[in-house]
Amino acid sequence: MKKYNVKNYIRYKEDLKQSMPLDKPYSFYSRDELIIKFMPLVENISRKFATSQQASGVMSINDIIQEGNLNLTKAVDKIDWEKVSHSDDDEQTLKSFLAKRIRGGIRRAVDKNRGTMRIPEHKINEMRKDGGKDKKMVEMFFNSIFLSVDANPKNEDMAYQIPDKSDPYNEILLNAYIMSLLNKHLTSDEVFVLNKSYGLDGDKWSANEIAAGLEIKGVSAYVRVSELKKQAVNKLIDNVDHSQVIDYL
Repeated sequence: MKKYNVKNYIRYKEDLKQSMPLDKPYSFYSRDELIIKFMPLVENISRKFATSQQASGVMSINDIIQEGNLNLTKAVDKIDWEKVSHSDDDEQTLKSFLAKRIRGGIRRAVDKNRGTMRIPEHKINEMRKDGGKDKKMVEMFFNSIFLSVDANPKNEDMAYQIPDKSDPYNEILLNAYIMSLLNKHLTSDEVFVLNKSYGLDGDKWSANEIAAGLEIKGVSAYVRVSELKKQAVNKLIDNVDHSQVIDYL
């Protein structure tokens, strides 16, 4: 409740309680009554989405609930009442139908507001199903941010990086999170190289400028900078847990 406007939230709960329709067969509910009836379901689903910086980041719990209610409204208009009437449990059938669309709508909204790197939803679902044990998702995340800027990765899974045509993401937020991962898992020189190479907290530096900053001398100093860069990315791939990046994919 820390980030809520508590008075408005309490008022919303009271209004919802007073507006809740009486129990009756679902086929007799009006459209508005169905929406009100399943608004608690939206909040229940919304609270299962993490709102920390590691997860949805730019969306607060209020944003997620609002997006869930929007998708509830759309889903109510698509209910197949013939299938509902033939089911053994009308309420469970409706909940299952609506929950799937509410959850999917929230995920799409989170993805839209969070990242510039796009992966088809069916690939993300595959990753979630196997518990994220596949290290490739971590590799995709860091290669897309770092190494793919300089060269085309050989990993065939990189083909799933489809250009995002949605609104631009808050780069300051993403860069701050990446810097926190760098500081946790890398040496100071490795952090310096990645930070300055990609301008995570300021302007980008050239390889020669980075070499000078690290006091690396010689005609092949830029080669050493490139090696440090790849070394740092590989270390991140080896040490960062999939749970810290999956919601950015």
